[in-house]
Parts: sequence; structure tokens; C-alpha cells
Amino acid sequence: QVQLVESGGGMVQSGGSLRLSCAASGRTFSRSAMGWFRQAPGKEREFVAAISWSDYSTYYADSVKGRFTISRDNAKNKNTVSLQMNSLKPEDTAVYYCAAGPRVVTAAKVVDYWGQGTQVTVSS
Repeated sequence: QVQLVESGGGMVQSGGSLRLSCAASGRTFSRSAMGWFRQAPGKEREFVAAISWSDYSTYYADSVKGRFTISRDNAKNKNTVSLQMNSLKPEDTAVYYCAAGPRVVTAAKVVDYWGQGTQVTVSS
């Protein structure tokens, strides 16, 4: 069982930066693949970025490649996964969800656990 709590969302102007964090609890976190998804109003939830549990390999959607960076920290008492978002665009506006699963979470169907979501709004 893994519990996920996101933080760090907010409002920023186009070109600005935000850093999202996801605090994870549960004894299986260190062996869980982690990722971020987002959902804009009227659209389906889409993959943003993922990181493996084994070798920390990273994966990105084409729309965010070069602008977003995912990282994780499995140190004792500090189980977190973060998403650094730079050069934000209005089309990045969405609710961002932290996700965890047994395999690389590049698709919603392989996600076992979701966070509650955090709103990111980018104004033009």
C-alpha cells in the first residue's frame, strides 16, 4: 500500500517555474515506479513524466521534454518524488496527479495509486 500527497501547485505567469512534490508513505515506496499525470478541464488524464524504482530511468511526454524534470529521493524518512517545471506555458494548466505502480507508469492503466491532485495554473 502506498499513500501519496502532492504539494507545490499554484499560479504562475507564462515562462515561470513551479516545483511539485509528492510525499509518499508505505513500505513499498522504494520499489514503486513513480510518475506525474495531468488533467485539464474537459480532457482526459495524460502522462507527463515517470521515473523507475530500479535505476531511476526517466521518461517524459514530448510536450514537456526539455522543460520538466522528474526526480525521486528514497532516503530514509524522506520518500519524495518531485517535478521541476520550467518555461511553463498556458497549455500546462491542469490538475497534476502523483502516481505509483509496480512498473514504469507511463500510462494510467498501469497506475495502482493516485494522489489527490494539485492545481497548476499558467497565465499568459
